[in-house]
Amino acid sequence: MAASSTVETQPVTMESNANTNNSINNGSSLLTATSSTNTNSPFQQNLVSSIKNAKLFVVGAGGIGCELLKNLVLVGFQDIHLIDLDTIDVSNLNRQFLFRKEHVGKSKSQVARESVLAYRKDVNIQAYHDSIFNSAYGVQFFKQFDVVLNALDNRAARTHVNRMCLAAKVIKRGLTECYECQPKPPQKSFPGCTIRNTPSEPIHCIVWAKHLFNQLFGEEDPDQDVSPDTEDPELAADAGKSALDKEAVQGATGGIQRASTRQWAEETKYDADKLFTKLFINDIHYLLSMENLWKNRRAPQPLDSDVNKLADSAEGDGGVDSGLSSQKVWSVEGCKQTFYSSLADLRLLKENSTDDTLVWDKTYLVRKPNPHKMLLNPCVLDKANPKCYVCSDKPEVILQVDPSSMTLQSLSEKVLKGELGMQSPDIELDDGKGTILLTDEEGVTEGNETKYLSEFNILEGSRLKCDDFLQEYNLVIIINVTTSLEEGELYKLIVDRSQLNAQPEKLPKEAKTEDSDDEMEVIEQNMAATGDRKRSASNGGDETISKKLKADDLTVS
Repeated sequence: MAASSTVETQPVTMESNANTNNSINNGSSLLTATSSTNTNSPFQQNLVSSIKNAKLFVVGAGGIGCELLKNLVLVGFQDIHLIDLDTIDVSNLNRQFLFRKEHVGKSKSQVARESVLAYRKDVNIQAYHDSIFNSAYGVQFFKQFDVVLNALDNRAARTHVNRMCLAAKVIKRGLTECYECQPKPPQKSFPGCTIRNTPSEPIHCIVWAKHLFNQLFGEEDPDQDVSPDTEDPELAADAGKSALDKEAVQGATGGIQRASTRQWAEETKYDADKLFTKLFINDIHYLLSMENLWKNRRAPQPLDSDVNKLADSAEGDGGVDSGLSSQKVWSVEGCKQTFYSSLADLRLLKENSTDDTLVWDKTYLVRKPNPHKMLLNPCVLDKANPKCYVCSDKPEVILQVDPSSMTLQSLSEKVLKGELGMQSPDIELDDGKGTILLTDEEGVTEGNETKYLSEFNILEGSRLKCDDFLQEYNLVIIINVTTSLEEGELYKLIVDRSQLNAQPEKLPKEAKTEDSDDEMEVIEQNMAATGDRKRSASNGGDETISKKLKADDLTVS
C-alpha cells in the first residue's frame, strides 16, 4: 500500500459503538456514526474529511482485493477505482467472497464493484477490466490518487505498481519504505509429487485436501490427482511398479486398479470405509513401496485398520482440550468422524444438486462480511532503506558477470526485466560519450541484442545507465568481472555493496516466503512500446538520443 500522507489512528472496531454496528448492517459506514456530537466516534474529527475526500486506487480484485474493497467501503471511503485483468474461475469461489457461482467467466473488477455496492449504495466505484501494465495507466494516471493499495498476487505486478507510485510521488521517496526496500525471498511453489508423495509442511496437506475435494465432488483436474505419483523424479524408473500386487495394498477393497479418484469413488458409491481405507491405508502402503523416497526422510505410517471401528463408536474427539475450541488438538478418531460426516453431507448435497459438480462457497461471509467486528488496525510506516536500489537518491546495483558470456539480450531480459522488474529498459554505457547499447528506438541499436558485453569494451568497474521511460525509473549497474560463478550460474546480482565479498548466507528454515497463489491471475506483461514514444532527459540536458554516440561507433581495443 502506498499513501501520500501519514495519519495516526486508533484500532477501529465496531464493538465500541452500537450505532456504528447498526449503521453498517443497514448499508452505511463507520463515518455515519461520526459527528461533532458523537463522543464514541471511532475516528478523530480531522480524519473524517480526509476519508470522505480521498481518492483511492485498488490494484487487484482477487483474494486480497475482495477483503480490501469491502473494508474500504465499510470504513467510509467514497471514491474508489479498481482494476483487474482476470475473470472469475470456479477455483476462486472458495475464498473470494464477493463472487458466486453465477459470476464464473465474468470480469472480477466489474463483479466486485457490483457486489460491494450492496453494502453501500452511495460509493463511487469505477472498475477497469484491464492490465495494470497497459500504457493508459502510466504515471499521470497514478498522480490523481491519494492512496494506492496493491492487492496483487505476483511480484512483477507489485514491483511495477511500486515504481509507478514512486514516479507519481504517491510514495514519499526517501521518507517511508517502498515495496522494494527490503529483499524478498524466492516465491515457493509446490510440485505435484511433493503434495502427493512427500508432504512435510501444513500447506502441503491443505493443498492435498483442496485437491481431494475437487477430485471427489468438484471439477476434475488430472493435475490435481491425490493418489501417489509414480513419476516422482526421486524414483528409479521401475520403483513402485509392482506395489499394487503386494498384500498390504489389496486391503479391504479386494484390490485397487489405477482409476481416477472420482471414478473409483462413484463406483463405490462414496463408501466412507472404502475411501478412508484407500486414502489413509492403501495409498500409504503404496508410497512405502517407493523405497527411494524414504532414504533421507521419515517414512509415513499407515493408519491401523482398527481405526475403522471408531467411526460409529467413538464419543468426543479424544483430543487435548486447552479450553478453546480453536486450540483443541484433534485425535485420529476425531478426524475420522469429521471425514465421515463431511463425506456424507457432501454426497447428499451432490445428489440433490442440479449441477454435476460442487463448489466450495462462502455464504456465511456474504451474510456477515465483518464477523469479527474489526476493520482497521493502527500501523507505523517503516523508514526508507537508504540503500534501496529503487527509491534511494542514487539507485545502483552490482552485477557479477563474465562480460564474454552475457549478451545484451540476456542483460535486458534476465537481469533488468526478470530480476529488477523493468518493463522497457534502455541501456547506456557511462563512458563520457553517452553510448547507447540498447533501445527500442527504431534503427538505433539493431543487431546489438546478440552481441556480448565484452564486445562493447565493458570491463571491471564499467557503469551501465539503465532507464525505463515507462516507469520513470533510472538505475546504474556496476560491472564486477568474475569467472568464478557456480556451475550453471550466468550472473549474480548484488543490491548492497557490503555483500560484495561476504559469504553467501542461507535462509533459515523458518524464514517465511511470499504467498504464491497459483489460482490467481498473473498479469501478462504485454505492454508494447509505441514507435513515437519520447525519452526523458536522463542527463538533465536537452540532448536527444540522435545526438548520442551509437555503440556501432565504438572501437574495442
